[in-house]
Amino acid sequence: MWIPSLPDDGQPRYLALVAAIARAIESGELQVGARLPPQRRLAWALGLNPSTTQQAYREAAARHLVSGEVGRGTYVLAGSKEATLFRLKQRDNGSSQIDLSTNVPVVDTDSEDFDRTLRELLQQTPSHTLEHYLGAEQLLLGRVHGASWLSQRGVHLTAAQVLLCGGAQQGLFSVLLSFCQPGEAVMVEALTAPGIKAACRQLRLPLHGVAMDHEGILPDDLDRVARASGARVLVLTPALHNPTGACMGEQRRRDIAAVVERLDLLLVEDDVYGALGDQPPLLPLLGPRGLLVSSLSKTVCAGLRLGWIVGDAALLERIDPYSQATHWPIAPLVLQIACRWIEDGTAARKLAWQREEVNQRWRLATRLLGPALALQATPSPHVWVSGPRPGEVLAAACRAKGVEVVPAQVFAVKQGQVPAIRVSLTAARSRAELKQALERVAQVLDEFAAQDPE
Repeated sequence: MWIPSLPDDGQPRYLALVAAIARAIESGELQVGARLPPQRRLAWALGLNPSTTQQAYREAAARHLVSGEVGRGTYVLAGSKEATLFRLKQRDNGSSQIDLSTNVPVVDTDSEDFDRTLRELLQQTPSHTLEHYLGAEQLLLGRVHGASWLSQRGVHLTAAQVLLCGGAQQGLFSVLLSFCQPGEAVMVEALTAPGIKAACRQLRLPLHGVAMDHEGILPDDLDRVARASGARVLVLTPALHNPTGACMGEQRRRDIAAVVERLDLLLVEDDVYGALGDQPPLLPLLGPRGLLVSSLSKTVCAGLRLGWIVGDAALLERIDPYSQATHWPIAPLVLQIACRWIEDGTAARKLAWQREEVNQRWRLATRLLGPALALQATPSPHVWVSGPRPGEVLAAACRAKGVEVVPAQVFAVKQGQVPAIRVSLTAARSRAELKQALERVAQVLDEFAAQDPE
């Protein structure tokens, strides 16, 4: 039976037990799927009250470390570290803790766009049309407006080159499910988004990381990894890469496209942040070897769970041969709002507001964090902060000062100590709150730097 050692560090016993569970999962002492001891038996072994272990197990479940079922026990969840990025965090208005761990767009608290649009829809649209499945006309309208929206990214499409999906994560999952068999290698950046890692893990697709610099992946290493692994599918975020903020220049984009063509690869482009910058997507350079996945949730409104899969019609036919599989998660109300906003200019106006807010927050970060941002030269909703300690240590120190950030290990394809953290600039509720949080992060970096001899 697993029995942890709980340090006497003054924190509540139930939190010490939760921390012990997290450490055991991280070290591999508790494997994915492992069953934790029954609460009463563990309480007896540790000399705790059973209510303490019960509280600890509940907290561990809330952090997505474990899952418990009545009659079956409590088990370690797969990928619990990545899952913690998406857990529901209960914010205490009186708390000084500032959460900069999750990439979400800034919320414009002065906006009345939703109120206005909902009123208009109720006045102009029979409400019963929102209670049914999406019809053929609604789906076509969504594809037409998707093509219109993506034209601002320099991608000129017909409706036949667009599939609707319930957000970029579902779109990515659908693409991988359609083009990869379990056990088939998939190439990604050496540092890649937790959502990409999670999708590949669910589909049992081993990841192979491609080395990066400040412009993204290196063409020579892509060639090497593709030949060594036999992988035929590559998933990239060329514009405002998550987590580093890297953006590919024109020559790098052409070099990557040349490798893709020479090796006959399929490149799946995650473009969820692309509209926040000026870099064009790779898709126009890829022809029948490229697919682009995009959505409105990171650039216009997080609550609009609508996305598009874009590419050659023959590729889309493989993803959804019956034009039904990808659009089921989309609610008619969401599609109506998205189409209306694209058509009347609301989406473009909200995007412009978001871009300006990102620019202002990024400038604030560069002023307060300076050299720690390395070579990141393009305004981004998130920044990659290099430090003098491993990411886990930096994140823990930031947490102790009341700021939640994400350690580099969450994004790394290969396990190892990476001295960096990702900070989401748009997660703060205001620029004032962001300034306060970044000052605390800067203080952590300064304190560690002061400990190191010259």
